[in-house]
Amino acid sequence: MKKLLGYLPFHFLLFLIAGICCQFYTDYWNYGIVISACILIFLSLTAYWQRKTLFFVFITWITFFLTGMILVYENDATNHTNYFEKHLKNTSKVILAIDKVLKPGNYHHKYVADVVQVDGKKTTGNVLLNIEKDSTSLLFNTGDFVFFKNKFQDIKSSLNPHQFNYKHYLKKQGINQQVYITHQQILLLDENKVSLLRFIDTFRIKIQKSLRRYHFTDDELAVMNALLLGQRQEISKQLSDNYSKAGAIHILAVSGLHVGVILLILSFILKPLERVNNGKLIKLVLVILSLWFFAILAGLSASVIRAVTMFSAIALGQFFNKRNAVEHSLIFSMFIILLWKPLFLFDVGFQLSYTAVFGIIWIQPVLYQLWKPNFFIVDKGWQLITVSVAAQLGVLPISLFYFHQFPALFFISNLIIIPFLGVILGLGLVVLVLSYESILPVFLEGFYGNVISILNKVVAFVARQESFLFSEISFSALKMIFAYSLIISGFQLFLKLNTKRCFLFFASILAFQCVLILEKYTIAQKSEFIVFHKSKNSIIGIRKGSSFELYHSMDSLQISSQKLLINYKVGENISSQNYRKLSNLMYYDKQVVLIIDKDGLYDIKGLNNPIVLLRQSPKINLQRLVKKLKPAIIIADGSNYKSYIENWKTTCENLKIPFWATYNQGAYVLN
Repeated sequence: MKKLLGYLPFHFLLFLIAGICCQFYTDYWNYGIVISACILIFLSLTAYWQRKTLFFVFITWITFFLTGMILVYENDATNHTNYFEKHLKNTSKVILAIDKVLKPGNYHHKYVADVVQVDGKKTTGNVLLNIEKDSTSLLFNTGDFVFFKNKFQDIKSSLNPHQFNYKHYLKKQGINQQVYITHQQILLLDENKVSLLRFIDTFRIKIQKSLRRYHFTDDELAVMNALLLGQRQEISKQLSDNYSKAGAIHILAVSGLHVGVILLILSFILKPLERVNNGKLIKLVLVILSLWFFAILAGLSASVIRAVTMFSAIALGQFFNKRNAVEHSLIFSMFIILLWKPLFLFDVGFQLSYTAVFGIIWIQPVLYQLWKPNFFIVDKGWQLITVSVAAQLGVLPISLFYFHQFPALFFISNLIIIPFLGVILGLGLVVLVLSYESILPVFLEGFYGNVISILNKVVAFVARQESFLFSEISFSALKMIFAYSLIISGFQLFLKLNTKRCFLFFASILAFQCVLILEKYTIAQKSEFIVFHKSKNSIIGIRKGSSFELYHSMDSLQISSQKLLINYKVGENISSQNYRKLSNLMYYDKQVVLIIDKDGLYDIKGLNNPIVLLRQSPKINLQRLVKKLKPAIIIADGSNYKSYIENWKTTCENLKIPFWATYNQGAYVLN
């Protein structure tokens, strides 16, 4: 770690990351490419003139910091004059190019598409295309061009506290608008433009069709498509849940693990080349070409490109065989990836890949040295366990922050799964070639299908051991940062015991404890009244400290499994909660809350400026209600008809009474 801190490009990477974060969260930089280029050229020339002074380092830091800001600004299509939204009219005619086929939802086929034309003008920008499912639906492929009239709409933010923010997620993918459309309202254009993505998609579809001619089950085909072709659309929810609970969900997404396994297989197969002249160089070229061929086969998705770039850099580092070459190669690959796509920094897959690999590089060799078994099989098993533990230590804080669960049997899952993965990937490429040529032998078909079937059964068995799955773990960003500080300082102390490292380790423990105390104090002081948004139902919460009183109109079994409540409980670190049925009157501190249901009764004496909650679409005269009660605010939750809500909103605007509709404004929160 100390030597890495002394590696100058690592400093450049840190300042590049700082610039990316600064621009993403503040949107401070607002200058075009000409001004940006002039500033960078000036700083680069100044750094060159001062290259023999300490001022050189300072200028270089500023240069990379600004580079990060400029990259984020330039990668945001909304900052460019040809962004499609700037040219839209109500009657605009639009042409999209399908860029990516996503996993379909319950009611829509989903695609990411480029807006290439608006009313004949060339434009840029990505959108999420949702096409309603019906029996006549024509499925589109990557590279297809489609035409329709303007039906763009904004993407809604999350409607409840701590709910997954799909709008924020899509923004990181460069998507700010979406389209909901029926098959009858969209037209497939007869375009024959050749593109690499279209060629890859066509080739992959042919492979998938060839696989379906054989007797693989649906789950076997789904896993094959995910592992070998990078396509997860056919994975069932049950299969996905099993892998998630077993701590093996990363297996189903082509990422660093898969590319790392392929690198090991290729290195082993091509090792005899090292004995010939320039054999190592030939081996390096073949390895890198093979990795990028796999990336093309898997669809050149963002996660695949990241992984292949990272392991191509590692292969280069191994070729030069210099000390710390692998670490330096990882830094180099991260630097190149962020220069290409700066917002990858905020991608969970990117973060997990690099933290896992750094964990393996730094921690695994130390763990492996603790015990050296004499038997070959035991030794290989011990290697797999140490790799799994090292990787898990690398990703543990960030996994708890994002997913709030910890599968205690992860080492058993990985001990079994990683050897399976080697067989599936190595033999799978052979199966793909033979099936494509329609010469796949029956015995190989049966053997390969059985391997995947056994893998799925093992994962399902591990997933059923729910007592070993620790879920709903509240873990904040501050906890994540100081947890990494604790892991790093503890590992450094383990490597070498001295006074300085002891001080850093105990300082990390103290800092982590301070975070726990601070968060506990903050929780104890917090109090709020919440009207959640839930379609066709009413859910109200009163939170005081770490206790939560929940009032609802749902079945007792349904309410306990509501995702929106689980998210709130985990996000706010709630330790206890009670469920109660709704009543017509509620109290929060000194504020009275009057709940008016479908019966429309509100003639209660003594009420003065209450909060009024309308639920179940009551048929009332809102003007008369306002005149009688003079409410502080009127709230309409998700149990009301939208037509009623629009009428109430208009009435409140005319009467100048605050109005809140949860279906478009989200949960109402009173602190």
